[in-house]
Amino acid sequence: MFRQNKKRLSSRRNFDLSADMDSSGIKLENGVHQYVLSGSDAEKEQKLYDSINSTKLYFYEQPPQGEITLEEFETWAIDRLKILQEIQASISRNRSLKDTAAVIKPLLQKLLPSATGGSHSAAEAFAEKKKDYYSHYILRLCFARTKELRESFVRAETLLFKIRFNLLTSTDQAKFVQSLDLPMLQFISDDEKNELAAKLYQAASPVLQFQLNLTDEQQRKAYFARERYIKLPFENVIELIGNRQVFLKDGYAYLPQFQQLNLIASEFANNLNASLMKVFQSLPRMNEDDRLLPILAHLSAGYTMTDFDQADGQYGNNADNEINAESVWSPEISKHYPLSVRHLMEGLKQNHHLRYYGRQQLSLFLKGIGLSADESLKFFTKAFTDGGHMTVEKFNKEYKYNFRHNYGLEGNRINYRPWDCRTILSKPRPGRGDFHGCPFRDFSSEKLTSELQKMGLTPAQITSVLDSCQKGEYTTANTKVFEFTHDSNGTDVEINDQTLIAHPNLYFERSRQLEQKRKEIEDKIKGSS
Repeated sequence: MFRQNKKRLSSRRNFDLSADMDSSGIKLENGVHQYVLSGSDAEKEQKLYDSINSTKLYFYEQPPQGEITLEEFETWAIDRLKILQEIQASISRNRSLKDTAAVIKPLLQKLLPSATGGSHSAAEAFAEKKKDYYSHYILRLCFARTKELRESFVRAETLLFKIRFNLLTSTDQAKFVQSLDLPMLQFISDDEKNELAAKLYQAASPVLQFQLNLTDEQQRKAYFARERYIKLPFENVIELIGNRQVFLKDGYAYLPQFQQLNLIASEFANNLNASLMKVFQSLPRMNEDDRLLPILAHLSAGYTMTDFDQADGQYGNNADNEINAESVWSPEISKHYPLSVRHLMEGLKQNHHLRYYGRQQLSLFLKGIGLSADESLKFFTKAFTDGGHMTVEKFNKEYKYNFRHNYGLEGNRINYRPWDCRTILSKPRPGRGDFHGCPFRDFSSEKLTSELQKMGLTPAQITSVLDSCQKGEYTTANTKVFEFTHDSNGTDVEINDQTLIAHPNLYFERSRQLEQKRKEIEDKIKGSS
């Protein structure tokens, strides 16, 4: 993926050669090449590492120092991007901070463990914090490129900051706030608080009841008596004013300490915005390094690893041969297809043919749900030749190799994986007579509305999906459609796996799993009656 050019690499700024590197600037470890990004100031590096080691949350004010491998550069960024994408999906679906935190916390434990406590070993804990720090800065390079990307990144990172702040203990929260030394965090005197006590309590009481679950009046009054207040210009807490959560007087807002997170998060967002503009102005210098540009372009396009990953090349749960050349047309199976696959099946049924990208997308999807190579050939042979549109001999001559190749039975014997949403979006857009691609990107608003109406979505739900499409959030749109079409229908079943559906096969598998859960519940109800 990365070209090695000795002359360009040796003259490139910020990439220094040292004794443990070969002549091309590639680090050697036990004789093995490791690509590295190297820093130059040991004192700054140690200062940064000391800061990371002593803090559980930070504003990322000092730029990274030291060196990391290009593999770390990419994988760390991808892991953080998965978290930010999930946050962005929660924002699109108007989830509360509490609900978003419930979805994000398991991802943090898996991908960014330093955010939830991480390892007990000092060395492991430091490595996890380093990953957190560097991944943030790597994504700055990716998302500083346009205004839209900057806004999206700041919004997601700020919400991540709030979630992580709430995961800290009250002691760690206090230590972090003190470390910031923000001039606006000035507390009012007891005399001023007593003078305004009645009005301050009137503004705070509903918040204490609904956010801190203090339902008893005496509990709220006792909490209020202990609470300290911050006085600051009202423009610093606009969102709280809109929700009538703070008291206003003479252009100043009086903020209870338990709501200081909004103020700190606002400061975090302002600092990040300013930093991203500086990165944007420096981006032309990145053109020197052709090793990083492919990674950055890939990440800024919304790259995500597939959420559907079968081990050992085995796909689908088809032990009883339920999925075969005939059943894939049946309502029992096809009702679980995502919109992209429904469109491909409809095109195949109408034209008795699919062009190359359509054949690849559909063939690999069917492989992913458990259709065997033999059954796949039966399915496509019948679909292409039905009604005399093509002879079997022509099909065998021109198309049989293609379908066998997808199963690793021809050519280089590669067992190809089904396409995820990222792969589908990376292919050429469909032209006239094509049926491949992503409907949320490629359909007109009118056609997409018509298809969603057929799937039973309400006007409000369709508007929500179209809004995501207009923002380029196609994976979010796909996930919304799944949620809207898989409600509980009167049963107690819930869709509790709330990660983005970034793979057609993941859509299919979750739909079948949910149906199975419903059947189990219905059987229990019948058995008990």
